[in-house]
Parts: sequence; structure tokens; C-alpha cells
Amino acid sequence: MPVPAEYDRASDQFYQYLVDARDTAGLWSTHVTYTMTQGVFQTFRRRLSMKDAIAFAGVLPICLRALFVTDWDTDEPIKPFESCEVMTREVQSLRSEHNFSRETAIQDVARALRRHVDEAAFDQLLAQLPEGAIDFWKP
Repeated sequence: MPVPAEYDRASDQFYQYLVDARDTAGLWSTHVTYTMTQGVFQTFRRRLSMKDAIAFAGVLPICLRALFVTDWDTDEPIKPFESCEVMTREVQSLRSEHNFSRETAIQDVARALRRHVDEAAFDQLLAQLPEGAIDFWKP
């Protein structure tokens, strides 16, 4: 059996996402975009149970799935969904001296991410997650 296309093209698809998110956010580098995306993912993940987080990761492309679970402190307490401003500051706190995420980081990642997932499956999963998940991923 050949390697499934999802795995065979994972790096290309990841880079396509980074370029898309970079352009969506008006950033200058895919490196900066990587940190922004990781910050958004960590901020969202902190508001989910492990079961819900694994389910969410399952609708992401392979490399974004890996980024979503990277550096996961599974003992960290679950946080409530808060205002966009509070959660954006949390995004910006990841590697804060090298984080250039803008005030629109969550929405920018949401807009770009939706172009790289099966949007129907993504929305169906979000509807099963705790209150606040759907609003978090509104573009």
C-alpha cells in the first residue's frame, strides 16, 4: 500500500498553511506565523479536556495536528473561555520576546485554518465541544 497522500504531502501542506496564515495576518515571516499558530493552538487547547483536545486534533492536517499537541502540559488545569482580548494576550505570551502576534491573531489563524481543513467536519466537531469553542474559531 502506498503512503497516504496526507502523510506524503504533509510538509508541503504545512508550508501552504503557514504562507496562507502569514498573508492573512499581514506578517512578514512563516517563522513568526508558526509562533502565532502555536500560541492560538495552546490557548484553545487549555480550554479543553484531553478527550476533546484529541478529537479536535483529529480534524487537523498532520503537521498542524502535531503542532497542536506539541509541548502539552497534560497536568495543566482547564481554563474557561474568556474574552477575545484576554485570550489574545495569552496567545501573545508564548515566547513573548519573539512573538509578533497581532490583536487579530485568533481570527487570523481561524480564517487561514478553515481553508486547510474539512470545514464541515471542523464545524461538526466544534459543535460537540464546550461552549465557547465555536466562537473561538469564528473567522
